[in-house]
Amino acid sequence: MPGPTHAKLTAPSKGSWAAAVLLLATFGLVLVTDSATADTTRIGYVDMKRLFDSAPQVVAAREALDREFRPRNETLIADESRLQEMQESLADNPDLSPEDRFELEREVRNLRRSIDRRREDMREELRFRTSTATKALEETIEVAVRQVAEQRGYDLILTSPVAYAAPGIDITDRILEWLADDFSSRNNTP
Repeated sequence: MPGPTHAKLTAPSKGSWAAAVLLLATFGLVLVTDSATADTTRIGYVDMKRLFDSAPQVVAAREALDREFRPRNETLIADESRLQEMQESLADNPDLSPEDRFELEREVRNLRRSIDRRREDMREELRFRTSTATKALEETIEVAVRQVAEQRGYDLILTSPVAYAAPGIDITDRILEWLADDFSSRNNTP
């Protein structure tokens, strides 16, 4: 059985030395270029939670939804109070005639169903309206981030959640300013 084969070591030729030197020079140039690029790369960070809590568009949408849904909610609260009174009347009056008790229990059940149905309808409509407003705001925020990044010369913008962002790269205030200006210009036009 033949023994292990050994590669024959030979001295590199002039052409392979030249290729190796050229490869190392190219690699070194890439490293220098990458580090030079890294020194000039501008990165920004946007805290999306702050935007969705503080942007004037969000505040206005929240207030509009509150104005729209408040009367319905107040009606539900009044009906729940009336329901509570009816339930207490049932509990506090054991001497009610069977017919009166049956009628009051039926009213309690019907009112409870009505309240539950209307509350669920209101929740679904509010969820839908909030989702629609959020999507519209997301598009506006995207435009704001892009414009601020281009105007200020940023190469990359990160949004939350991130593990850590130094305060020096946080541009959330600039985005909020852009959104405030945009909101003012849209609401001041006739």
